Amino acid sequence: MKPTGWILAGALASACGAAYGDGYGVKSGNPQIPGVPYEVHDGTRPQPPIITTGGAVSVKAPSDAKVLFDGTSLDAWTNGGGPAKWVIKDGALVASPPGDLSTKESFGAVQLHFEWRLPAGRKVDGQSGGNSGVFLMGLYEIQVLQSHNNKTYPDGQATGLYGQLPPLVNATSPQGEWQSYDIAFEPPVYEGEKVVKPAKVTVLHNGVFTQHGELFLGPTQHKKLATYPAQHPLTGPIKLQWHGDPMEYRNMWIRPLGERDKGPAEPQK
Repeated sequence: MKPTGWILAGALASACGAAYGDGYGVKSGNPQIPGVPYEVHDGTRPQPPIITTGGAVSVKAPSDAKVLFDGTSLDAWTNGGGPAKWVIKDGALVASPPGDLSTKESFGAVQLHFEWRLPAGRKVDGQSGGNSGVFLMGLYEIQVLQSHNNKTYPDGQATGLYGQLPPLVNATSPQGEWQSYDIAFEPPVYEGEKVVKPAKVTVLHNGVFTQHGELFLGPTQHKKLATYPAQHPLTGPIKLQWHGDPMEYRNMWIRPLGERDKGPAEPQK
């Protein structure tokens, strides 16, 4: 929209008694989310309660896990199908140009662990300065954001189902400190072109449940209402978002959730 268009839109919004934007305390003007009186990226939605945690819960990879990053190698990753370009610094994977980082391997139902931090001293304001994200199957984003002393629209806070659901609490540690995410994810189940079981996720942030068996409305969208497509892959990569900020990652591993009663039968006695 041209500058004159922005001025006119602002004047109309003011005349109607409404303010629209993408920040804390303002309506977004985006579609309303089903089941709640709030819009996508609605800055007037209540802020999650702030709690203090014990900090990052660092867990070593179990025996059936695939290590995605151990502090030394980018072998599991790619930038757009080519070599991974993100930087390794002091054992941490640093978000860097040219863009999002994706795993070479694809996954379905998984448990994912990783730790992250934003270096101290960087200016953070809402969605700017300390922003990244992890996309399950390359489609479903769990927000990675430095949300300590940083207000923004709640469905864009740390561990939010971006554009869909805020976290139960804000468990973000101060800037410069390591934090942990533990995620259990199940992809959607289709019958033909119809979703019979939406994608489901549970998230622990620094050992605290911030999402508990929540259902995605569909693959992540920005400023739009998420919906499920008629066709959906069975698996997809893990994607780390490059948002222009030097977010650091470490100790990242993933394992299949598995299924009960699929092991060898016990012999009868």
